Amino acid sequence: MTDRRRTGLRMWRPAAAVLLGLAAVVLGACAAALTPTPPSLYTLTPHRSTAAGLPTADWQLLVEAPTAPAGLDTPRIAVARSPTSLDYFANVSWVDRAPAMVQGLIVESFEDSGRIVSVGRDTVGLRADFTLKTELRDFQAEYTDGRAVGQPQRVRVRIAVKLVATQRRTIEAGETFEAIVPVDGNGFPAVIAAFDVALGRVSEGMVGWTLRRGNAVRGASAS
Repeated sequence: MTDRRRTGLRMWRPAAAVLLGLAAVVLGACAAALTPTPPSLYTLTPHRSTAAGLPTADWQLLVEAPTAPAGLDTPRIAVARSPTSLDYFANVSWVDRAPAMVQGLIVESFEDSGRIVSVGRDTVGLRADFTLKTELRDFQAEYTDGRAVGQPQRVRVRIAVKLVATQRRTIEAGETFEAIVPVDGNGFPAVIAAFDVALGRVSEGMVGWTLRRGNAVRGASAS
C-alpha cells in the first residue's frame, strides 16, 4: 500500500506541474488580451489662409460638427482599396472621431485667419448670425493602381457646406470643397502629411467662401 501511494505521488507531481504551467500560459494570454497595445494616435493641423483679398467679417459664426457616414464617423483612419470598399489602417487612430476632429480644425482655421469677429463650435450655446453646417463625404486614403497593396497613392478629403442664417433658419448658400493630394514619401507619416495638406486646402476654400457669402447676405439684408 505504501509503495502504491508513493508511486501515485511521484506520478501526480509531474502532471500537476504540467497543469500549473498550462494555467499560467492561459492567464498570461488573458492578461495580454485585457491590456492590448494601444494604437498610435495622429492629429492634423489647422490651416491659416494666406489668400490675397480675404474679406473681413463683423458677424458671428457657429460651426456644427460634420455629419458623416458610419464608415467615417469613427476614430479609425480610413483607406479605400477600391471605389466600392472601405477599410482601416491597423494599429493607428485619430485622436478623436474624424468629424469631431475636423470640426475643431475648421474652427481654428477661421480663428487663425483673423478675419472674423467671432467663431466657435455650435455646442458652446452662443447666439450667432450664421451657422455653418458641414457634411464629411470623403476622408480617406486611396489606392489608384488597382493592386491595393503597399502604401496608398493619394488622400481624398471632400466636405459639403451650407451657410444658414440662424435667426431666419434659411439656407443662404451651399458649396462642396474637395482636395486630392498624392502621398509623397514612404511610411505612414507620409499618409498623414497628405491628409494634412488635403484638409488644409479644403479649409482654406471653405473659410474664404464663407466670409464672402456671409458678407453678401448681410449686405443684401441691409439694403
